[in-house]
Formats: sequence, C-alpha cells, structure tokens
Amino acid sequence: MAALETTIQRAAATGNIKATREDWLKLALETLISDGVERVRVLTLGQQLDVSRSSFYWYFKSRQDLLDQLLDHWRQTNTRFIVERAARPSATVIRGVMSIFECWVDEKLFDPRLDFAIRAWARRSPSIRRALDEADEERVTAIRGMFLRHGYEEEDAFVRARVLYFMQIGYYSLELNEPMSSRLPHVAAYLRSFTGQEPSAADLEDFSRYVAKAVSGGR
Repeated sequence: MAALETTIQRAAATGNIKATREDWLKLALETLISDGVERVRVLTLGQQLDVSRSSFYWYFKSRQDLLDQLLDHWRQTNTRFIVERAARPSATVIRGVMSIFECWVDEKLFDPRLDFAIRAWARRSPSIRRALDEADEERVTAIRGMFLRHGYEEEDAFVRARVLYFMQIGYYSLELNEPMSSRLPHVAAYLRSFTGQEPSAADLEDFSRYVAKAVSGGR
C-alpha cells in the first residue's frame, strides 16, 4: 500500500494522473443518477475520463468497491442530514419541523435524484433494498424523536413522522417540479398540518430567508 501511494504521489507530481479519485466518484455518481447502476462500469467511466482502466485501481479495489463508496456517499448526505436536522435543538416543534424542511429546499443536504437512483437500484439488489429500508427507518425514527421531544404521544409522533417523511418522498416521485415561488406560500399550512400548531410571523420570515439563501447557493 505504501509503495502504491508513493507511485501515485510521483505520478501526480509529474502530471501523469489525468483523473483523481474524486473525478471517478463524481462521474460514477452522475452516471448512477442519470443512467442507473448497470451503466456504472469501469471501462465506460475510464473512456469518458480519457484514462486507462489501470488508473481506476489506484483508488478502488474493484467495481464493487466503487459501488460501496457511492452507497456510503448517499448515506453520508441524504440520510445524515435528515437525522442531524431532526436532532437539532429547537425551541418549538414548529422550529423542529422547519429544520427538517431545510433538507427539502437545499439539494446539498438532500438530493432527491440520488435518492431515487438508489431506490431504482434497490429493485435489482436485495442488499441495496435492505440498506434503503434501514435508511428510511433511520430517517423516520429521527423525525419521530423530534416530535417526542416536543411532548407528542408515542403513536402520534410516529404517525406524524411517517406522514412528514413519506409525503415528501411521494412528492419527489411524482416529479411535480413546482418552482419554490409556488411552494413557499403554503409553508404555514404545511407546518399547521404536520404539528397542529400555528407558526409565528418570525418563523415564516426566518424560513423564507433560509430558502432565499439556499436557492441562491449561499449558506
């Protein structure tokens, strides 16, 4: 391994590496999203990157290793950020739900195209199906925990979490592609529906500011 790393470092220093590990991962991810897992092939990716297949093995043990890393990327983005937002301390349940809403408006936190690429992959692979089921359960459990912290009863918290999460997944599956300008006016009604409480003007103003930053690419 040390000798291999030295070889890579020397090649990089002399400009002989045309594609980095990140280049392989980025193209593989784009291919997974656009064309499906069957098109994520070492030879095809190498041709698109204009490098030999041998350069692939500087970074990955095998095609399966690459696929495993794509799956890990999905876990570390789409699932992680939902769980983190659900666990974020919030003064009210309205603010707690707003934190989760951040994932729905910022694709840096949750990429719906990637999620559905994984769901398509899961239809072909029992192991990916298990990983997907585990992720869905982890996400719902995290959202349920947020409702429990704000005093909701066990079953009420569970059902509200499922409605909030699976409604959004269903929204993505329908590919409605509504502009944010059409969705934002309904935020207050969604918050009432999910929590049974009335959002304040300050809540709505803060969320609108977050959306504006997310849409413009700022943080």
